[in-house]
Amino acid sequence: MASFSDDFDRADSTSLGANWVEVSGDWSIISNQLSSGNAGGTIILRAAGVMSGNDHYAQVTMAATAAVSHGLWIRGNSNISQGYLFRNDGSSWNLFYVVGGSFTVIGTYAAAAVAGDVAKLQAVGSTITAYVNGVQRVSVTDTNVPTGTGVGLRAESVAALRFDDFTAADVTAGATLGIASETDTAQTLTGAKAGTLPLAAESDAAQALVGTKTGSFGPAGEQDAAQTLAGSKVAILGTAAETDTAEPLAGSKAAVLGTAAAVESAQPLTGTKTATLQPATETDAAQALSGAPAVSLGVAGSVESAMPLTGVKTAALTPALEVDAARPLLPLSSSVPSVERTFTVLPESRRLTVKAEPRRLTVVAESRTMTVR
Repeated sequence: MASFSDDFDRADSTSLGANWVEVSGDWSIISNQLSSGNAGGTIILRAAGVMSGNDHYAQVTMAATAAVSHGLWIRGNSNISQGYLFRNDGSSWNLFYVVGGSFTVIGTYAAAAVAGDVAKLQAVGSTITAYVNGVQRVSVTDTNVPTGTGVGLRAESVAALRFDDFTAADVTAGATLGIASETDTAQTLTGAKAGTLPLAAESDAAQALVGTKTGSFGPAGEQDAAQTLAGSKVAILGTAAETDTAEPLAGSKAAVLGTAAAVESAQPLTGTKTATLQPATETDAAQALSGAPAVSLGVAGSVESAMPLTGVKTAALTPALEVDAARPLLPLSSSVPSVERTFTVLPESRRLTVKAEPRRLTVVAESRTMTVR
């Protein structure tokens, strides 16, 4: 099992020492930190020693950042033209697999790097995982680069960039690990290991809780309590415009009613219903007729009741109110009156109806009363 670390705590120099291979560009140590220089372009740095296996990690602290490409390599070849790269470009962290110098993005975490960020990239089998400040940000399954033992850094050559505390090691059960900001896999240990840890930003202790946990709540805007209701509910009703008689109900139901404009109930009617009638302008009664049709008569000037008479009464006739057009008649007999034009009214008769065809009326002495309508 192999491991490697460098804190760069040594005198300023353009030579990094035997533990590093400057694949491209001119790297240097400035103020106990690693600098990528200021020549421009992209430069690459690889650890001289390689990892023992394909499963390993690399980690570095971004002591100072800029909006340019800078990050970590793992599973690299000798000139770091193949492997996995986790780098920041000033707006996001991106995970690439690199084959033959061709870069393909396989994962992204949208956040700009800030000074003090700790970046870590790990490969175990086909699982490639990237962390920022100990928090997993990208994890993918990828088989494009199954082998490689080189680890290192890749960055643009700008004066603003600084790196510190680079570490790398194989990931193997029971392996002795360098000082890590995070522990991924818990292993059974014999004995104890003490590590120098950076100052914790926060410490939280998980405690077993018994009973009830009470939290502080802000003032309630409103509190309603649901209660079981027994009996009836009384509602305040507006002034009713009309009151109707309630009908027997099965069960009970109470409802808040709005003001009723009008309520009409249809009720079964028994007996006779009497309605208020307007004065009739005219009433005609249709009667079944036998014999000749009746003519339309004008309004009677007077009505007299016929009384039994003794003797003979001659009635005076008023001018006729209506004149009907005479239909063509058969020639009349010059000697004998026609039966169609002579009528005898018996004493018992009180009303005479003259058909439309006759045009002459003869009243004999036996007649007693005649009403002309």
